[in-house]
Amino acid sequence: MKVPRGLNGRMLANHLIRSWNYTETHQTGSHILLRTAAPSGQTLPIPDHKPLRLGTLIAILRMVSEHKGVSRDDVLRGL
Repeated sequence: MKVPRGLNGRMLANHLIRSWNYTETHQTGSHILLRTAAPSGQTLPIPDHKPLRLGTLIAILRMVSEHKGVSRDDVLRGL
């Protein structure tokens, strides 16, 4: 699956909250901080930029997929 272009940080954060058991802890400046406890603790900073740069988006997707033990396509499903 191709990585979507034009995705903003708030859309990605909302998707991770809805689908991947993340909660928004707070926002500092232009970064949204998400936290999850399943399967172990992870804090994930997401820049609230419109749109997210492709390299930043790929890095966030890689962190989520490695932490949850799923593929990047699984994380993108439902966006």
